[in-house]
Amino acid sequence: MRRTWWIYLIGVLGLVAVAAPFLWMVLGSFKTQGELLRVPPTWWPQDATTQNYDDLFSKASFPRYFVNSALVALVVTAGNLTFCSMIGYALAKLRFKGRNALFIVVMATLMIPGMVTFVPLFVLVTNAGLANSYPGLILPFLVSPFGVFLMRQFFLGLPDDLMDAGRVDGSGELGIFARIMLPLTRPALATLGILTFLGSWNNFLWPLVIAQTEDKYTLPVALALYSTGQNAQNYGLLMAGAVVVVLPVLVMFLAFQRHVTKGIAITGLK
Repeated sequence: MRRTWWIYLIGVLGLVAVAAPFLWMVLGSFKTQGELLRVPPTWWPQDATTQNYDDLFSKASFPRYFVNSALVALVVTAGNLTFCSMIGYALAKLRFKGRNALFIVVMATLMIPGMVTFVPLFVLVTNAGLANSYPGLILPFLVSPFGVFLMRQFFLGLPDDLMDAGRVDGSGELGIFARIMLPLTRPALATLGILTFLGSWNNFLWPLVIAQTEDKYTLPVALALYSTGQNAQNYGLLMAGAVVVVLPVLVMFLAFQRHVTKGIAITGLK
């Protein structure tokens, strides 16, 4: 125990370094502008107020931005859970010509930086007439190569005897997938769902170029643009907006972190 005290010390210091900015943001969102600019700064709000949140949801259009972010993130997450599990099951359990070559193609896309395909994807979506629309924000991200890889690896660890038993009972491939195999992949689905929702919720660059009017802005885009205008010095309002952006993801991760850890650990053993 005496020899490992420094490990705990490093862990505590790392925890403080990670948590302190977030706590400062949360506490700062309840401070007045004068208290935020005070020198030396105060840690705990001396005159706690919810005025920043009142201004955020009354004067700004943040409720609309919140709905846009939630809609895009939920649909993208549902699409990834559906299509990635289907493709992963096919690549892991079904026998067809070109299966291995198709999987190599999927893996190869993981090595391509997103910026390489960003411009071609933007041109494709624009030519399809989907710019400044919800389909334009959602469709390019309904399937991810990482999600296909994650689900394939998990399906590989499930015994084929379960599929054979389903065929003996007269189930088709869709029934075997939906009623027998898919319920066993809940840890992997939870992992994929959390990671996909997190990435979609925090996505900034794609909504920035696709959403051309304010009614299609998502929270990260709105918050970034809002911080460059006349409210650039309103730190309390910006901190309140940052809390609104971070809090849903944090709550979801804390609620499902056990499944995420289990899913990654099990998939890593396949």
